[in-house]
Amino acid sequence: MKEKFFVFNKKVYYNFFIKEKINAGLILKGWEVKSLRLNKVTIINSYVTVLDKKIYVYNLDISPLKTVCNHIQFDSKRVKQLLLKKKEIEFLQNYINKKGFTIVVLGLFWKKSWCKINLAVVKGKKKHDKRNILKKKIWNVKKTRLLKKNI
Repeated sequence: MKEKFFVFNKKVYYNFFIKEKINAGLILKGWEVKSLRLNKVTIINSYVTVLDKKIYVYNLDISPLKTVCNHIQFDSKRVKQLLLKKKEIEFLQNYINKKGFTIVVLGLFWKKSWCKINLAVVKGKKKHDKRNILKKKIWNVKKTRLLKKNI
């Protein structure tokens, strides 16, 4: 089943090669869920680490609503724990231990009433990789135009 993201990180596809994708649950507070429903979230520099066999996401910025209670302390950059099975955590831990791999956030989506996060195991692109990919895209566009003219 294809997820429909309400927040998506397009820069991941430009800056990284994607090796694996995993869906995970998020542990959130009530005000965070309300803010997520109104798309008050940024995931651009979000990344994942494993500490004490638990997995956490950093730099997932959820801004609080102005209409929420004043007696609650808001921390928009709070480190959020993710819900994964032990095998999935070990799988991600193995990739983190390999040199050059990191885990980033691809997007957020709703599954029924639960907010889920899509993670990607990635390896960074070098400048020459980005140039080669751009050249291939340009060549594919030219090739389709040439084929259309000849038909």
